[in-house]
Amino acid sequence: MELINEELLFFLYMLIPLIMLFQTVPILKTAGTGTHDQVNGQARTLNILYTGGVHGELEPCPCSPKTDFGGVVRRAGYIAEHQKMLSPYILLDAGNFLGKDTPQGRLKAEAMLKSFSIMKYDAVAFLKMEKEFPYSFLSGLLEKYKIPVISDMPQYRQSILTKRNALNINISVNPMNYQKGKLNILLTDKPISEIKHVKGWNIIILSTGEILAEPLKANGTIIVSGYPKGERLGILTLQVDSGGEILGFKHRWQPLGKDIKEDINVRKVLNEYDARVATLLKDDSKPLVNISYLGVSKCAECHQPFVERWKETKHARAFSSLERVGKSADPECIKCHTVGFGKKGGFHSVKTTPMLTNVQCEACHGPGREHVLDFSKPMQTVTESVCLKCHIRSTDFNYPVYLEKIKHK
Repeated sequence: MELINEELLFFLYMLIPLIMLFQTVPILKTAGTGTHDQVNGQARTLNILYTGGVHGELEPCPCSPKTDFGGVVRRAGYIAEHQKMLSPYILLDAGNFLGKDTPQGRLKAEAMLKSFSIMKYDAVAFLKMEKEFPYSFLSGLLEKYKIPVISDMPQYRQSILTKRNALNINISVNPMNYQKGKLNILLTDKPISEIKHVKGWNIIILSTGEILAEPLKANGTIIVSGYPKGERLGILTLQVDSGGEILGFKHRWQPLGKDIKEDINVRKVLNEYDARVATLLKDDSKPLVNISYLGVSKCAECHQPFVERWKETKHARAFSSLERVGKSADPECIKCHTVGFGKKGGFHSVKTTPMLTNVQCEACHGPGREHVLDFSKPMQTVTESVCLKCHIRSTDFNYPVYLEKIKHK
């Protein structure tokens, strides 16, 4: 019996190396294993850097440390500083990166596209928000800054083919434009509930504003969504075989806070933008007529104790906070740091309406002219909706808590 065991052990000892020599290891072809193991040496690394749903946010609102994230200057700075670590990569925007088609919105559009050009985006989707701008306006900018646009609009191509790290990559906005044998990436603003049923694509990047802390896996597809307002840069690291099959992946969000080094070239773009935006303010030489807002000094004639309490709040120093960050001539900022900006008889310049700087009584209670003429006419009641006209950017806004901070009764 001992002899048989010894012979069996010897046989197995000789057989195992032969098995290992001729054994074929199958390639793992699943989208989303979360691993980085190379299989048969065929795995190739690719980083997909992506944004989507930025909605015209060139720079973050600096009013609160909790909102001071994002912006094209920091995004460009991070990519430039870490280019060696990130390579090989492709840089994509899944659309809805523009804001509204207004005079300021058009200045933003040019600054955004010029920034994209500096960052060398590989593909940029034109979707819902971009469609609000006329083609006659955008076409010149696209030609000037050489932006690789894809869109379902007839004036543009729907797909772009590119190559990175010996990988053939198909980037499209059309779910029907899948190409076999390539890494296929779909850019869309369809909601998750709808897009998760689309089959065949390796990667789908959304610009709906839906936050996905981690990628969603559905039907063999990895689904990610651009972080709202571009506060973070999405980085999806893939291990891919030569045929475009994903062997594994990992994902992370790169916060774009104040610690990120700025890109000097993109900062120049934003400085130019700020200077052009300042010209949108009304002509200082125009005489004031039909004054509806009277200013805090008029309120103090009858409500001095309330005004003294107001002076202790941040509302009383709201305009100086804009001056500190160079935004005192930006209409989008001014409207929440002055009284009645954009309304008849409201603030329109420091020179002509200095009495309407800061968030004064009438910013919350409404114009006081009619009340002064007839005290029986009540001022506007301050409800939560009044606060949310500006505090929509306050991520931790809580009406009872915030109201307590400015309470003066």
